[in-house]
Amino acid sequence: MKITVVGAGLAGLIAARELVSRGHSVVVIDKGRGVGGRLATRRIGDAVFDHGAQFFTVRDPRFQAIVDEWLAAGVVRVWCRGFGSEQDGFPRYVGSSGMASIAKHLATGLDVRTSSLVFSVLPATNGGWTITLDTGEASETDVVILTAPVPQSFGFAFTGGVEFPEELRTIDYDRTLGLLVALDGPSAIPFPGALQNPDEVFSFIGDNHAKGISPVPAVTFHANPRWSATHWDTPHDEAEQLLREAAVDYLGGSSITASNFKRWRFATPQRNWPDRFWSNDAGDMVVAGDAFAGPRVEGAVLSGLAVAAAVSSAND
Repeated sequence: MKITVVGAGLAGLIAARELVSRGHSVVVIDKGRGVGGRLATRRIGDAVFDHGAQFFTVRDPRFQAIVDEWLAAGVVRVWCRGFGSEQDGFPRYVGSSGMASIAKHLATGLDVRTSSLVFSVLPATNGGWTITLDTGEASETDVVILTAPVPQSFGFAFTGGVEFPEELRTIDYDRTLGLLVALDGPSAIPFPGALQNPDEVFSFIGDNHAKGISPVPAVTFHANPRWSATHWDTPHDEAEQLLREAAVDYLGGSSITASNFKRWRFATPQRNWPDRFWSNDAGDMVVAGDAFAGPRVEGAVLSGLAVAAAVSSAND
């Protein structure tokens, strides 16, 4: 079959790789400049930041088998086994050179087209779907797999004449405001370089230097959902300044040499669809992602695997 995956995040890339291994022709389309979605790593000068997902854990043996392959290939490594004094024994894995390195590894060998914005997904004359980009370029596909956040996927489905169940259509996401800061000296974040829910502002603070991905001091601050929602419409400069002020206690007296303010509109699903994916009756439009199996790296991987297996078996 010819299959189009909309979204080059983890679920989309996993599904694409699995489908290619089963002999299908797969194209992955993403509006971003790079792959990964929330597996996002960026630079500010010499400083390197994970500014989306910070780490992941493993519970499912199917995911553990994949992670073991990543470990053997040097794609990921263990960061620690817990934060603060409460070590729970579960490894926290990270991309060896940042979380985006996992996505780049998965994209190798795939037909991935970035900086490509899907404008519409409409029924094709002879079955399947016509995918049209904002440039006007159009192509036909037998199956479309939507892995963007549910509200975005709903927009494509609606214009294509596909109805979502209300429980799926109404899934909303927590927002996250973030701050990336490069420092002229070490931070005050304790070993192993992270704090979870340390105060009323932040849900996570990560020292990327202690984590081993930045050659110079560089800290990622994620505001919690409540604070982020309250300040979502605050002007950019004002919101950034508020986060800089809240971050001072964690800088250890070091000064900020550079910073960047981030907004994640669809950061974390507020609730999950009970199954690994959803599809229309024909099975030729499938929706997947971390909202279908838990808002974690593992959930996105398991959703991608389930979609690939279902699409292949339905068309054998």
